[in-house]
Amino acid sequence: MQKHYTSKRNKRRRSHGWGIAAEYLCAAFLFFKGYSLIKLRYRNHSGEIDIIATKGKILVFIEVKARAQKETALYSISPAKQQIISSAARGFIAVHAKFADLGLRFDVMVVTSPLKIHHLKNAWRPE
Repeated sequence: MQKHYTSKRNKRRRSHGWGIAAEYLCAAFLFFKGYSLIKLRYRNHSGEIDIIATKGKILVFIEVKARAQKETALYSISPAKQQIISSAARGFIAVHAKFADLGLRFDVMVVTSPLKIHHLKNAWRPE
């Protein structure tokens, strides 16, 4: 029994590490595409946003997923998860008023294996 528990814990650690690596890969990708990175792994009382960046006059909130298949990653971002991210984004803007005049966009970035980055712009609109 102990071995099984340790195995599950190690798998979770690897998945978590791969997720963080995916966030940094996506941040680098965005930087080279001309985005200005504002925050990585932002947290407030409402939730977490993986990447916050600007491009021109748009403030972009980005959810990053690392999965074997792109479709699996996209389905994992439920309406409830979208609502949490949207709420965290409102909290970010409330604290950082200098971004209040920018347009908002919610994107999803997926890192698949073999290493490929997919960037879905305007993945959803907050309600």
